[in-house]
Amino acid sequence: MGKTSKDKRDIYYRLAKEEGWRARSAFKLLQIDDEFAIFKGVTRAVDLCAAPGSWSQVLSRKLRENNEKAKIVAVDLQPMAHLDGVIQLRGDITEVSTAEEIISHFDGGYAQLVVCDGAPDVTGLHSLDEYMQSQLLLAAFNISTHVLTPGGTFVAKIFRARNASLLYAQMRKFFQHVSCAKPKSSRQSSCEAFIVCQGYTPPVGYEPTMKNILFSEDYETAVSSLTGANRVVVPFVACGDLSGWDSDRVYPLDTTQLDPNHTRYVNREVIAPPTEPPYKLACELKKSGRLNLTSLEATLMAVPTRAQRKEMNKQRYGNRMEEDKKKEIGIDDQLAVAFSQCFTPEGGQ
Repeated sequence: MGKTSKDKRDIYYRLAKEEGWRARSAFKLLQIDDEFAIFKGVTRAVDLCAAPGSWSQVLSRKLRENNEKAKIVAVDLQPMAHLDGVIQLRGDITEVSTAEEIISHFDGGYAQLVVCDGAPDVTGLHSLDEYMQSQLLLAAFNISTHVLTPGGTFVAKIFRARNASLLYAQMRKFFQHVSCAKPKSSRQSSCEAFIVCQGYTPPVGYEPTMKNILFSEDYETAVSSLTGANRVVVPFVACGDLSGWDSDRVYPLDTTQLDPNHTRYVNREVIAPPTEPPYKLACELKKSGRLNLTSLEATLMAVPTRAQRKEMNKQRYGNRMEEDKKKEIGIDDQLAVAFSQCFTPEGGQ
């Protein structure tokens, strides 16, 4: 039961074993190729963060079908089982030496396709996971700028989250076409997707580098040394009188211009308060003590108590209830008396 339950729940997991793929992720790359034809004319490809090797398998089968001399280089920090037709490197994708070794296997040429299906171990903290994934993608892109030929294609995993648009904008600076792909084999419940960048065209004057200036010991010098396309800095401009009012400072209340007697501070009303603010309902709930209640508690609170119902009826029917109380007999009591008379035994008084 345990060994077959996953085969039932995950069709791609079952198909991967039946077709000889090392992981179900092989179908993701195959489906991306079906849509974007990323394998067309490719004879040199690089698989970054390759272990366990399903994407390297796909590259080997598809590229070597049309050209037996096609070269595939797989890079990962972890060891990977041997694959026919795949050159395996154990290296760090953030090191220049790794890029140089990749190029050496292409006889000085450059890759036409670079793919990366790497992902960090998720923590469950979505913001942190997104950040870690974006940094891994940028590391993969950095090494790609060293090994990718102009016009080449770059495919990498991303997490579709708050800052994904920033990655798209960065990639559009270097590629003619940038798309976000969601293969059918990728679970719909996952924020995983793949950025497909085609037509590598680096900015004029751009020099590939593995150096992360943010971690530089002398940040100011490192930034000032960049020129042209290598220096993309958004200017930060402070507006207004720098010696004027400080928005972070606490100032004493000024009574000299508000109260003629200078004895008290006169509060001024807001010129135009919101007419229908979104927090209006919350304020009303807070006044009634129901702001932090659950929906069930709020419903129960909304039901009037016995005393409240009595007061509501009193307001609704006026003095009629008081008159009925004085008579100590109401409509229901009259009916009760009538019924009792109907069922009184003969002769009973």
